[in-house]
Amino acid sequence: MSNPIFLALDLPRLDAAKALASKVKAHVGGIKLGLEFFCAHGHHGVHEIAQVGLPIFLDLKLHDIPNTVAAAMQAIHVSEPAIVTVHASGGRHMMEDAKAAAAEGTKVVAVTMLTSLDERDLIRTGIAGSAHDQVMRLADLAHEAGLDGIVCSGHEVGAVHKQWKDGFFVVPGLRPAGASVGDQKRVVTPRKARDDGASVLVIGRPISRADDPVQAARDIEATL
Repeated sequence: MSNPIFLALDLPRLDAAKALASKVKAHVGGIKLGLEFFCAHGHHGVHEIAQVGLPIFLDLKLHDIPNTVAAAMQAIHVSEPAIVTVHASGGRHMMEDAKAAAAEGTKVVAVTMLTSLDERDLIRTGIAGSAHDQVMRLADLAHEAGLDGIVCSGHEVGAVHKQWKDGFFVVPGLRPAGASVGDQKRVVTPRKARDDGASVLVIGRPISRADDPVQAARDIEATL
């Protein structure tokens, strides 16, 4: 895609979300709608944002038994998302069923390790090894399951790209140079992630909470 920036749009008010999407439309390549947005506004909200005319990334991080995830994937056909996420930790069978149930043209990508987590968090959940090792393990599993790609931090995307040449890689938790990292722990700049092989750059607060969202989006776009 010509512009890899997807704006993470999780504002509580639908009218404000649509207004922001319309404002920055010329400087982003798509809109990411997460669990908060979908729970608040459902299919209607997705349809309203889609009217802006940008591809929609439904970041629902589906994670359940294979049959339930497949049924959920079928239920969101009506929203015609360009990208949908599932959790790689749901296992190969779940990911295979998710991909089989997805609408034609929808990319299914697996979340490997949330960018709000670090290796201490892994240890607390009983997972041994580094964050890098965990991401690589789950990337292999997603590839074997036939998914289109994965979600990972900018710290791992280069290594995954070398291993999975034609994969589709979504990188969240990005911050422009000098920006506050907030609740993220494993961040890089948008340019660094793109150079390392990211297909989609998910950027939220640096644009949505900027004093001038349009200028913020323009400035990030200019670095790519």
